[in-house]
Amino acid sequence: MSQLSSPVDETGPHHESRFAHEESGYHKGLKNRQVQMIAIGGAIGTGLFLGAGARLHSSGPALAVVYAVAGVFGFIVVRAMGELVMYRPTSGSFVSYSREFLGEKAAYFAGWMYFLNWATSGIADVTAVAKYTQFFWPGLAQWIPALIALAVILVVNMVSVKLFGELEFWFAAIKVLALVAFMIIGIAVLLLRHQVGGVSTGPGLIFSSGGIFPAGVLPALLILQGVVFAYAGIEMIGVTAGETSNPRKVIPKAVNSVVWRIVVFYIGSVVLLVMLLPWTSYRSGESPFVTVLSKLGVPGAGGITDLIVLTAALSSVNSGLYSTGRILRSMSLAGSAPKFTARMSRSGVPYGGVLLTAVIYALGVVLNLVMPSEAFEIALEFSAVGIIGMWSMIVICNLALQRKAKRGLVQRPSYRLPGAPYTNYATLAFLVIVLGLSYLNGETGRILIYGLPGIAALLVGGWYLVRRRVARIAQEREQAGTLMDGV
Repeated sequence: MSQLSSPVDETGPHHESRFAHEESGYHKGLKNRQVQMIAIGGAIGTGLFLGAGARLHSSGPALAVVYAVAGVFGFIVVRAMGELVMYRPTSGSFVSYSREFLGEKAAYFAGWMYFLNWATSGIADVTAVAKYTQFFWPGLAQWIPALIALAVILVVNMVSVKLFGELEFWFAAIKVLALVAFMIIGIAVLLLRHQVGGVSTGPGLIFSSGGIFPAGVLPALLILQGVVFAYAGIEMIGVTAGETSNPRKVIPKAVNSVVWRIVVFYIGSVVLLVMLLPWTSYRSGESPFVTVLSKLGVPGAGGITDLIVLTAALSSVNSGLYSTGRILRSMSLAGSAPKFTARMSRSGVPYGGVLLTAVIYALGVVLNLVMPSEAFEIALEFSAVGIIGMWSMIVICNLALQRKAKRGLVQRPSYRLPGAPYTNYATLAFLVIVLGLSYLNGETGRILIYGLPGIAALLVGGWYLVRRRVARIAQEREQAGTLMDGV
């Protein structure tokens, strides 16, 4: 079994063909404009539109600093992914790279941690869809809009990648346009020196309300995990590479856009918010954009923002079904996921994996009827563990690519991670710190830390269940490759 946990050096002409089976059946249906918008909108979700209110309330203007710090490491992760994509585009994404550079055990771990992320966050997002639909139809039972939304998005994902791409394009466009509109309004208010709720606006408001760290440094550190969760989704452009025409041209543009969208949308929005109102005006459970717009007297501010948050939640469910379907298929072909998740439709959709994720989301709707809200806070904490595990594997795979290239076994693409390998090590250290800070982040954070041995036990137990099948499939592929070499 040792060969499963060790990298396999591939220098022969069949290097690409070794992974060709992972790409069979997919259609190059994603257009450049769709990939670019998916990249822009991937990290703009409920974490910004809704979660920023609670984070501003606890840490004040320091949130902009935290967004900047986490954004630097988020960019390193996505740039590391970009280099891997340029090396070999694949719908298996970092699971396929883990398999190539680190072995099947690593691919198994990476894939199921990614599934944990989307399964737990998807349950919360489906619930959010139900919650924000009730704003418009308050008498409607919560499970009805949740199931309708899930069914519609499931159908879209099952039809074709083109339809997924188009839906995600417009979801992202709505989020981007909403943020741009708010920023235009905010800048106009500042330039005109208009008061907001009787409060004078401007940069002086930051320092008159306690400075950049009004609550201290520790509260700012404790929101790091939530900020990392807000950035989840930026790595999804790596999954789109296998279904994108000319990915080596399209993906670098999408990756490079990460910097300016983090600066403009996250840091820019927070800086505007703390110059428009004192940080103490924002509170948990209410979007900070609603707080400002309501005090400005904008009619229907709450309804408009709820519609945008609803869009963000739908976008997340859409992305979760898409990406997990591709990851699960890559794992299934190697034997580390259920066989049916490898099934592919004629239209190029890995419907087995999509359906498995949809079932998990549907169970989330049922659980929402019987479990308290604290259960979903815990689900979000465990989603953050999936994100940390996934980002770590991307950085480690990039590091393995560098080391293999130094030994002359492969050639690194010209599009590379800046500052490597030091940026790799710094990012891994950052992610460990974020995970460790969870213990100080209230009861749900401690539940997460105490739950880590349980997650590890499940992963180890699962590996022992699938390892024989993984070994058999790996041996069969190795034999097939040997036969090809002899032809």
